Amino acid sequence: MESETARLESGLTIADAARASGLSVHTLRYYERAGLIGDVDRASSGHRRYSEADMAWVETIRCLRATGMPIAHIRRYAELVRTGGNERERLALLKEHREAVRAQLAEAQGHLAFVERKIATYEELIDG
Repeated sequence: MESETARLESGLTIADAARASGLSVHTLRYYERAGLIGDVDRASSGHRRYSEADMAWVETIRCLRATGMPIAHIRRYAELVRTGGNERERLALLKEHREAVRAQLAEAQGHLAFVERKIATYEELIDG
């Protein structure tokens, strides 16, 4: 029992977890309330203690958000992961998201091509 208590006390505080993840404390708390992050262990003081597994999950959420996955879809994915035994549904969700990310990349590549053309035009004007 004492080693379990020591483990809980040694996890990252929410401030440390925020610094390590690049997210704000507010965002981490929001993700907990939104059901994206499961129950984070608490120290005897009641303060959150994020484990390595919690931090790995936070990184998963951060990545999915950075690629534009809506909160509702991340919540669904988190529910599926917590429930387990539903790999086909998780796979389908991620494949759907992959297509959305690919579409975003294609759009961004089109925008980049436009910027490259504009740069080339101005370089020709200036140099030539």
